[in-house]
Amino acid sequence: MAKYEARIKGNFFNVLHTIEEGILNGSMSASLEDSSDFLGSTSRCSVRVFERYSYMGGNRVSLSVTLFEEDGDIRLSAITAGGSQAVFLKVNTWGEEAFLDKLKEIVDTFER
Repeated sequence: MAKYEARIKGNFFNVLHTIEEGILNGSMSASLEDSSDFLGSTSRCSVRVFERYSYMGGNRVSLSVTLFEEDGDIRLSAITAGGSQAVFLKVNTWGEEAFLDKLKEIVDTFER
């Protein structure tokens, strides 16, 4: 499992759309598995769960992305899972790290 967190400036829905499109277009096996959105009077939260096949790891990995905005401040939290082939130890996490690296590449395009 790998985790990445960041603060982003910009329009919440543009940031969300850019992340969705970037992840889905970043790998031919990437898919949006499910999503959830909450809207409050001064806050909003969107959760996206992506999955893709990792050729290097020979398995499927997932990426959960949460965007939370309150008073114009956008926070992102992303967590990967599923990249290991071992039963008791966490080995072969290349796929998780590569999936998270793709998200970091997308986030680097936003103002911080």
